[in-house]
Amino acid sequence: MNHIDNLEKMMELVRETVDGELYTPMDMRDMTAVLALEPYEYDLFAEAVGELIRLGEICETKRGKLIKTADSGYIVGTYKATTRGFGFLLQDDGDIFISRDNAHGAMMGDRVIVSLIKENGHGEHREGEVIRITQRAVTEVVGTLHIVRMGAAKAKVGKSKKKGKKAPVKAPQTRVIVTPDDPKFTFKLVIPTAQANGAKDGDKVLVRITRYPGANDDNAMGKVLRTFGATDSRTANYQAILHANGIKTRFDDATLAEARAIVPGCKLDGRLDLRDKIIFTIDGADAKDFDDAISIERDGDGYLLGVHIADVAEYVSAGSALDDEAMHRGTSIYFTDKVVPMLPEELSNGVCSLNRDSDKYALSALIRIDRDGGIVEAEFRESVISSKVRGVYHEVNDVLENGDKSEFFEKYEFLLSDTLPLMLELYEILLEKSRRRGSLELETTESVILLDEDGEPWDIVARERGVSERMIEQFMLAANEAAASWLTSMALPCVFRIHEEPSDEKVQTFAEFIHNLGLDVRPLRRRKLLPSSYRDVAAEAAEKGLSAVVTPIMLRSLMKAKYSPVAAPHFGLGCELYCHFTSPIRRYPDLAVHRIIKAALHGGIDDTTLGKFEAFAAKAAEESSENELRALNAERDIEDLYKVIFMSDKVGMEFEGIVSSVTGFGMFVELENTCEGLVRIDTLRGWYEFDEKSRRLIGDGGKSFSLGQRVRIVVDDCDIVSRRVDFLLVE
Repeated sequence: MNHIDNLEKMMELVRETVDGELYTPMDMRDMTAVLALEPYEYDLFAEAVGELIRLGEICETKRGKLIKTADSGYIVGTYKATTRGFGFLLQDDGDIFISRDNAHGAMMGDRVIVSLIKENGHGEHREGEVIRITQRAVTEVVGTLHIVRMGAAKAKVGKSKKKGKKAPVKAPQTRVIVTPDDPKFTFKLVIPTAQANGAKDGDKVLVRITRYPGANDDNAMGKVLRTFGATDSRTANYQAILHANGIKTRFDDATLAEARAIVPGCKLDGRLDLRDKIIFTIDGADAKDFDDAISIERDGDGYLLGVHIADVAEYVSAGSALDDEAMHRGTSIYFTDKVVPMLPEELSNGVCSLNRDSDKYALSALIRIDRDGGIVEAEFRESVISSKVRGVYHEVNDVLENGDKSEFFEKYEFLLSDTLPLMLELYEILLEKSRRRGSLELETTESVILLDEDGEPWDIVARERGVSERMIEQFMLAANEAAASWLTSMALPCVFRIHEEPSDEKVQTFAEFIHNLGLDVRPLRRRKLLPSSYRDVAAEAAEKGLSAVVTPIMLRSLMKAKYSPVAAPHFGLGCELYCHFTSPIRRYPDLAVHRIIKAALHGGIDDTTLGKFEAFAAKAAEESSENELRALNAERDIEDLYKVIFMSDKVGMEFEGIVSSVTGFGMFVELENTCEGLVRIDTLRGWYEFDEKSRRLIGDGGKSFSLGQRVRIVVDDCDIVSRRVDFLLVE
């Protein structure tokens, strides 16, 4: 046998052996003999077997025999923990219940092998026992450190060995315990005093797990790696959230060095010169980077829409430190008080940003659109532009509404004769086209948290979207659709944005939910499910004042949009082909699409390089989907933190809200300011039980609480650590 010198080859050899038709289960010692391994290969063989067991591909029987996990009767999957100690093994054909006693130390996200111990005749209501944890998902935990005094030993009455001296009283013993912030971690961590790293009682800390909880011990052990500060402080909780979500706020030296080495300035060098065209940006008042600009012209009885996007790929080349860091981050993250950018400010706010009256490199999509909103042709060109005005949404909205009476009239006057009227005209056409093809339009309430000079929240308001926001959104949608279609027509790779149809199970669950609210379920029963089916439900919910209740449940009933290297429709938009092209400063998939388009424009994609770009698109899609979820989690957690802080000085105050969710342990009530709190079922007067079918709390005497019901509450408690607000019902 040839010498095997790497882990992958050894793993493949073990796979082939165990998978062989004539294979008889054997232990590791017998297998080394059968494979005729040399002694110097034993360590690599043991590592390969260990890795295959960790991956769940093979397992050991009680007698130490190696077999394929699929042939063992065991099931491999990911463990999902609950706050009540039990959990589930996630499976496509129905999750398997794992009791607390049968979890044997498994934690949220762990890869485990489970033995099935109970199953009814239909393969449902299965119950299992964890027999092996093959891969730990959690190695570090954020929590609150407590120094617990164990009590002083009592002094014994009597004489000491030395005459005339009293027996010494022993000092009280202390124990260092960390309680994880995440309630799904139902264990505590014992910290050796020497491993506390100077943390004080009540500090929020980061702990590395050195010993996991086992079948006979509910506690874990750990070592303090970092102290964030007092556990009830805004700063400590803020930093802990960033760490828990893997958010890097600083760039490494290599990335910064590359960014600072870029010399600003533009040369035509064969680019399309658009500096004399009326091109301008429209963004929010607080925007710092400008990556999209607009131009528009009449084109016969149609339109020539120009969507000019910052040419970030001109500065961020494949394989550079900037590119590696951008792919690792995946997206800029927008918090209440700061932005964590995907690219250093030298690029995001500087050389790439389409600042007013400044020559900038752009990748321009020149899209010819007919009078029905159809894309007739799209051309992509590297260009040089100069934005004529830094437009602001609320200013443009005011000008569109009030004309020469607007305080911003003078700033936008040069656009009012032709450009803005033409943009409005095309916007109405694109909006109607979007509605015709059934695009799902959901108006969700977005919170704007206003901070004082000390960074503390002083008010929370709902963000309002006007005509200009919706107009720019339609133009960006057109450019994204055009880019995906252009690449596909040329059989080139693309990082598509796809949105799958909801599963039958999700549709059925949502239909039951709206039926119990008295809404019409017939749109969801149509032979062909379309986004317009959901739009019709949303319209009826709005008419009956139930949007705040129905919209969040509707969103959860849909599949999550994601990135993919394989073309597929976008259900929510009603598009056959769609990608993200318009925000390369703040989203990596857009940057990836730009890189592929630019390579195509320069003739850089042929039979020899096509595979490289396909692999790049696949990697960019996978990492971008993961990074998007991470960013969304962090943004939500920070927003929840500020909302709890905002409500913390309102304990004892009364508010009116609507019941937004009902569970077996109580009901959530959302206030007008978008803050939400829990009214626990055990705080209600009388006896109540949860009716899952109608999603109501039904009590004695005919009382009940249901979704959408208006109630009056008093703020009872605000817990910054758990980011939870508790309400009491005013009855």
